[in-house]
Amino acid sequence: MIGQPLSITSLHKTYAGNTHPVFDGFDLEVEAGCLCAIVGVSGVGKTTLLNCVAGLDHWEGGAITVDREPVPEGSEARALYRRRRVGLAFQQPHLLPEFTVRENLRMPLLIDGNSSSEAEGWISELLATVGLGDLGERLPGQLSGGQAARAGLARALVRKPTLWLLDEPTGNLDPATAEEVFGFLLRLHAELRPTTLLVTHNPGLAERCMRVVRLG
Repeated sequence: MIGQPLSITSLHKTYAGNTHPVFDGFDLEVEAGCLCAIVGVSGVGKTTLLNCVAGLDHWEGGAITVDREPVPEGSEARALYRRRRVGLAFQQPHLLPEFTVRENLRMPLLIDGNSSSEAEGWISELLATVGLGDLGERLPGQLSGGQAARAGLARALVRKPTLWLLDEPTGNLDPATAEEVFGFLLRLHAELRPTTLLVTHNPGLAERCMRVVRLG
């Protein structure tokens, strides 16, 4: 698996009820397989940018394309786009508390109708890669913050997306744990090569990415 090129051209986005645009003609080209950090002060539009690329938010002008195909219009088409192409991870991992870690990873595949032994093998491989090989049967409430963050990263990649959108995945962690989780993130990116946008307030982590884009 390798990522696909991302292109944002003349993006115009304004929040409802606000006349000042968040983006006014914003352009960005990200090469396939690039790990690109998105940095800037709070409120400058980092999360909004990710939401637009994910098709979770609307914009008034411009175009966003992945592998030269535009992010589709309509809620059903965008949901399918996210299922097929996009892996999302957030500051909070949002694991379903009543399901085990393995079940949390299995659920997106079951939604796709994939319950094969190959899929189960991929889940096991992914858990082992993020250091959770022995913790797959635990509930999320039995994990530490760092373990839960790693589980969230694994779930973001379980469908093998070509576009990975990460919104402060280490933001709630202490420095040592954030460093540990970021190390797993780098390992996953090196192995799977998705095209990645990583929003972070941590300049040390941003500098270790392949590219840094500053908003504002």
